[in-house]
Amino acid sequence: MHRDIEERIKEEASYFLANNSTTRKTAKAFGVSKSLIHKDLSKRLAIVNPQLHTEVLKLLEHNKEVRHIRGGITTQKRYKKKMA
Repeated sequence: MHRDIEERIKEEASYFLANNSTTRKTAKAFGVSKSLIHKDLSKRLAIVNPQLHTEVLKLLEHNKEVRHIRGGITTQKRYKKKMA
């Protein structure tokens, strides 16, 4: 794997963990697609840095567990804004 790709993956992972972020927010911060962030964090990071990969997987799993709650909150906010 190219060095610049490895560095990008490490930077994404560090940002993801430091900001307790989501793939969408991380993608926006780095100016790349959600798909690229997800692939970097879930697959490529395991090759580059297995220890960091373990931590990232925990946060990815947490995000997956609470996504329905976040979606409900967002829908509630939109509905209230529309009705006001």
